[in-house]
Amino acid sequence: MLSQSIKADPASLGDEAGAMALFGGPRALWIEPAGDEITEGVTSLLEASASESAVIALSGPLRKTSSLLKLAESHPRALSHVSYVPEGREMEQIVVDIGRGLGLRISPDIAQRVAGLSANNQAIVGSELEKFALFVGAGPDKVCELDHDTIDRIGADGSESDWQRLGDLALAGRMDALVDELGRLPGGAEAIPAVRALQRRLTMLAPLRARVEQGERVDAVMTSMGKSLFWKDKPLIERLLSNWSAGRLAEAAERVVALEKELMLGDSPSEAALGETLVTLARAGSRRG
Repeated sequence: MLSQSIKADPASLGDEAGAMALFGGPRALWIEPAGDEITEGVTSLLEASASESAVIALSGPLRKTSSLLKLAESHPRALSHVSYVPEGREMEQIVVDIGRGLGLRISPDIAQRVAGLSANNQAIVGSELEKFALFVGAGPDKVCELDHDTIDRIGADGSESDWQRLGDLALAGRMDALVDELGRLPGGAEAIPAVRALQRRLTMLAPLRARVEQGERVDAVMTSMGKSLFWKDKPLIERLLSNWSAGRLAEAAERVVALEKELMLGDSPSEAALGETLVTLARAGSRRG
């Protein structure tokens, strides 16, 4: 449910939570992003005698004076859970644990490097480690050591900024500029860095676009990113958030994952496969919606 609809009609939350599911069985109602504007609706829900569905409200940082936070912490039928971004050794241990599940043996220095390259983002860590496991042939029944050479070859690092332009041109629908850039690629150029840069861009855009579709303005979503959004990228990100729906971003991400698997496991020329995918994305990027 949208928080703004609950603000406009606080009783709607209790009504929806108390309604029977169309096909029976338990269900959950999600409210994201949530803030103090839903406090009245949550109060009404908690005062109801019974509820068919669980309600989960996800919010950003809330002040200690937040009416929603106070309600969740004090009411016996509510649970308040605070989630912090893991850092330092805690994040490095997460890298090791995720890697172990994929068949990767990760030393402390490698874990530190992966955490740093992923900006302590667990989604990116998981994506990176899956790629590493695929590349070295690791799996639950075959443990492989993750080394610096593998990360140097296909990992996300600062040098991807040179490759980011290709993906950005495609997503922005700038076909002429994209074709020109592709024509300048040196013969035998590795396509994986461009693919990884594009994946990171799509990973960044997906949750932001979801917030837009839940009622937030594009400019407000961008402002909430603070210094994590480079000022030179703001016009581009504004355009991409306006042009690409969440569904189309998901389709683009699936296409890029398929491309990476093709590059790693197939025999097709990497430059041709990369160019074909980018041109397809550019056609989609030129359309709105």
